[in-house]
Amino acid sequence: MVVLSRIYTRTGDGGDTRLSDMSLARKTDPRVAAYGDVDETNSAIGVALAHRTAMPAAICAALDRVQNELFDVGADLSNPLAVNPAHPPLRITAEAVDRLEAWCDEFGEDLPTLRSFILPGGTPAGAALHLARTICRRAERSAWVAVETYGTEPAGDETAGGINEVAVRYLNRLSDLLFICARAVNGAEGEVLWVPGGDRDQDADESNSNDVSDQ
Repeated sequence: MVVLSRIYTRTGDGGDTRLSDMSLARKTDPRVAAYGDVDETNSAIGVALAHRTAMPAAICAALDRVQNELFDVGADLSNPLAVNPAHPPLRITAEAVDRLEAWCDEFGEDLPTLRSFILPGGTPAGAALHLARTICRRAERSAWVAVETYGTEPAGDETAGGINEVAVRYLNRLSDLLFICARAVNGAEGEVLWVPGGDRDQDADESNSNDVSDQ
C-alpha cells in the first residue's frame, strides 16, 4: 500500500532523491531522468484519455491498463538490479511487452499501408496520442542512457545495480502502440501525410500556376 500523507518533504532540496531501494541518487542521475520521462509519458496518455468519448472503447481499455503498467515501469527503472534482494522488487514482465505487441496487431490490422510519414495532429485525441508517442520515445532514449551508464547486470562489490532491459523494451513497444492508436483514432481521412521539401515546392508552383490561369 502507498500512503501519501504529505506531498512536500523538503528532503530533495539539495538535489538528491531516493531510488526504490532507498539508495541515494542525484536528481540528474540517468535513472531519475528515465523514470521521470516515463511519468511524463503517463501524463500525456492521461490527456489523450480525457478525450475518451472520441476513442474506441478497446483502445481506452488498453491505455487504462498501460497507465497502470507505466507505474510498474517507473518503479522498475528506479530499482537497481540486485542478487537476492531482501524485498522482491516490482518489475515489468515480458508478458506485458507481449500484450503491447498483441494490441499493435489488433488495432493496426485494418489501417491502410502508409506511403509516407504522418504529420502529428488530427483530432484532439489523436494529436494527444502523437504527443504521448514522442514523449515515450524520449523515455526510451533516457532509459538507454541509464543502461549505458549502469549496464544490465545486478550490483557487484564495486558496481551499482543495472537496468532491467525488459522495461526498456516495454517503452519501445509502447511508442509503436501509441502511433497505431493515434492512426486508428484519427482515421485515414484525418491523416495528413508528410510532403518532402522538393515536392512541396513543386506543388506550390503548380498551385500558383493554376491560380494565375484562373484569373
